Amino acid sequence: MGVFLRIIIPLSMPAIAAFTLFFAVAHWNTYFNALVYLTDSSKWTLQVLVKTLVIDSDSNGINTGGDESVVPQETIRMASIVLSMLPILVVYPFLQKYFAKGVMLGSVKG
Repeated sequence: MGVFLRIIIPLSMPAIAAFTLFFAVAHWNTYFNALVYLTDSSKWTLQVLVKTLVIDSDSNGINTGGDESVVPQETIRMASIVLSMLPILVVYPFLQKYFAKGVMLGSVKG
């Protein structure tokens, strides 16, 4: 057990970090189960909401109150996509050091 904890786990950290990131991204992007099972729109996940904003919306824009202040629908679509990517973009820099270490560990030296 000592060999496992002191040698194998530290050498496997790049692979564990990569698997963790791939699993987190896959889990974050799943929307199909929520789309199939949730009928109440107040319980939708972020990805289902983004899907309805990007694919299912057909309006020209959203009026923000004034006569001239209409936000185009494309702006709302792109902003919702960027906002839904933020959590993964925040986590990625913390795992980046493990990817770089894994590349250097497996490379040929000399």
